[in-house]
Amino acid sequence: MIAIIRIKGQVKVRKDVKETLDRLRIRRKYACVVIKRTEENMGMVNKVKDFVAYGQINPEVFVELVNKRGQTTNKAKKIDLKKAAEEIFKGKSYDNEEIKPFFRLHPPRGGIDSKKHFGVGKGVLGDNQDKINDLIRRML
Repeated sequence: MIAIIRIKGQVKVRKDVKETLDRLRIRRKYACVVIKRTEENMGMVNKVKDFVAYGQINPEVFVELVNKRGQTTNKAKKIDLKKAAEEIFKGKSYDNEEIKPFFRLHPPRGGIDSKKHFGVGKGVLGDNQDKINDLIRRML
């Protein structure tokens, strides 16, 4: 599963990129989604790579993310978020577990370096592979 975090805001975004971000359910800055790694999803991620940071998420970080930032669709019903996170990571859908499919995060502690100069640099935009886990922990 891959985690996608929107880093850039909503100003001066092309219409096709905005539509792709809406389909991924990343409508605001510092919003995060965790989706399966399929060819279709990776095509959408590749289209918006200049606006988001993405990478492979660990199961422990995913459970921590759902525990701290997960929201239920039915507020009256109590749900064990840790158990639900494990089921989602195994392959169940968010609807079956009654959890919203996106997470609202804080800006990262210690700041963010979103600049990539001519493809070389330490920017967080684009593919971060395993470093995305550190970024998510700083944003919880």
